[in-house]
Amino acid sequence: MDDEPLAVEALRGLCARSSAVNVIGDAGDGGAGLAAIDRLRPDAVFLDIEMPGMDGLSVAARLGRLAAPPLIVFVTAYDHFAAQAFDLAVIDYVLKPVEAARLDRAIERVAERLALGRVAEPARAREFWVPSRGAMVRVNVSDIKRVEAERDYVRIFAWDASYLLRGSITAIEERLDPEQFLRVHRSTILRRSAIAQVRHRGAGAWVATDMAGGSTNIGRSFLANVRAKLGMSGP
Repeated sequence: MDDEPLAVEALRGLCARSSAVNVIGDAGDGGAGLAAIDRLRPDAVFLDIEMPGMDGLSVAARLGRLAAPPLIVFVTAYDHFAAQAFDLAVIDYVLKPVEAARLDRAIERVAERLALGRVAEPARAREFWVPSRGAMVRVNVSDIKRVEAERDYVRIFAWDASYLLRGSITAIEERLDPEQFLRVHRSTILRRSAIAQVRHRGAGAWVATDMAGGSTNIGRSFLANVRAKLGMSGP
């Protein structure tokens, strides 16, 4: 679904290279797209964000209310909508101009999800695509050691760098495996295996120390869950 005919034609051509894709329709704006989806019942939709009338984010939100919504891949020229897109549980976020290899990866992700079947809850992420210097960079969840809220953004700390992503820490938390990550504060999520020590500082205050020696205050409202998840006993 895209308002640029040349972009639609180019995407059709790239999709035609894959035996996993059967293009059954297209639309030039959000309203027409919703009507086509209602009529054709596709398994997946490649959706632009900036469109006349109803934009792609609004279309995705409407589709998310369906009992069995199609899977969504955003294909857009803008990287700053990434967090909002993943809040809507989209499968992938591909930047224009679309490269064949990158689209192949998105198609692969769609095929994997279809093979597993749709689930009511958002799938746990294996990776995040984050904006960095005009490109989208893949950050594997296995490389993430902590996530911190920064006003309207979250900062994802990987082992080699940190990346700023617009969105809420709660939305990120929902996509992380709770067996691997632990919310210790309203503004901080830590990788459980990176927590070296949890210490009582007195007056009801607790702090978590990571393997590198960094300290994070544990929020009072999160303390009971932290203690339970870490199997802590005693007072």
